[in-house]
Amino acid sequence: MDNPATTTKNDPYASLRIPEFNYYLVIRFAIVFALTMQFTIVEWKVNALTHDPFNLGLIGLAEVIPAVLLAPFAGHLVDKREKRYLLILCTIAYILIGTGLFLLTWDEMVAGISTKLVLNMVYALVFCGGVVRAFVSPANFSLMALIVPRSMYANASTWTSSAWQIGGMAGPALGGLFIHLLGIHWSMLLVVGLFLPPLYSLIRIKPKPILYKPQGEDFLEGLTKGIRFVWNTKVVLNALALDMFAVLFGGAVSMLPVFATDVLHVGSLEFGFLRASVAVGSLLTMFILAYKPLVHKPGIKLLSAVFGFGLCIIVFGISKNYVLSLFALFFSGVLDGVSVIIRQTILQLKTPDEMRGRVASVSSMFVGSSNELGAFESGFMARLMGLVPSVVFGGCVTLGVVITTYIISPAMRKLDLKP
Repeated sequence: MDNPATTTKNDPYASLRIPEFNYYLVIRFAIVFALTMQFTIVEWKVNALTHDPFNLGLIGLAEVIPAVLLAPFAGHLVDKREKRYLLILCTIAYILIGTGLFLLTWDEMVAGISTKLVLNMVYALVFCGGVVRAFVSPANFSLMALIVPRSMYANASTWTSSAWQIGGMAGPALGGLFIHLLGIHWSMLLVVGLFLPPLYSLIRIKPKPILYKPQGEDFLEGLTKGIRFVWNTKVVLNALALDMFAVLFGGAVSMLPVFATDVLHVGSLEFGFLRASVAVGSLLTMFILAYKPLVHKPGIKLLSAVFGFGLCIIVFGISKNYVLSLFALFFSGVLDGVSVIIRQTILQLKTPDEMRGRVASVSSMFVGSSNELGAFESGFMARLMGLVPSVVFGGCVTLGVVITTYIISPAMRKLDLKP
């Protein structure tokens, strides 16, 4: 077998030749697989209890609050601690949270408890999940850079994004399928078991060195260094801001339970396919890009992909046909895949090793948390404007953000991703 360090950068399987990176892919896949399935089940349960899109938005808000507020501290802590050990603790916490949600979806267990109290307890556990996620994102990002050499960052980012999208595809699809076959309660128990493979894979990875050695740096300076780095590195700032606004205003996925039941008039199985179609499109893109890296005008391609994403969201919003809606979401995933890979490669190549945790935490504030904040925004706007107008409005705002970024950001137009 080839030595990973000497494998040519054009080899699409270069990073896969590193044994620990394969364990890392299992972690990357299994955690998002379990969490997206869990989120799908929670969404379906909350919609069944309330039939109100605003309550679906509250699920996202419950997770985004701790994820944003704790992000600077989490990134600072991740840079100062061993990443593998932190991820082991986070995975154990996810197992405990999943067990709590399993008990709350057990009808016999919650018999006699008001619906309002059950909802509040669900939101509380989702909030705890947001606390854990504040640490998982920067620890995951930092660990990858300690496993693969710098020359393979672009290749590794493609495979990690693919693993993430496979999990994002399988989680919602199987979530809808298992709700249909097993019911909400036993589906949630299955989620708990899905956290065991990443726990085993983390044990198989050796502890990694701590590269952050603060000298004469006070706590506040270390805490805010990642924010200042992103602010001063315009390519990173523009890429994160572009993706954040696209997800914030163009994220229609959180409203899918209502679209499925009230607009498209389909059941839980079809709902699962709708949720999964975005990830299927992204996954297809990422497999293609493993063989054809985005090295020619990646900034223009990023802007074009996000613009196309906004168009797909508009089509989805006005569609009343299930097949058309499915294809609109699929192509939004295809275009989102381009965005994800370019953004991840920018972060890996532009971030100093000793600051990866803090920069990743800023990224999670910009992009990762915008998924949940976007869910709240979608729920709020759906109540204010109506379901369909709110989604179309979000797609139009996404188009406006892309046009504005193109005009004001020459750094994005001239972006170069060569290591």
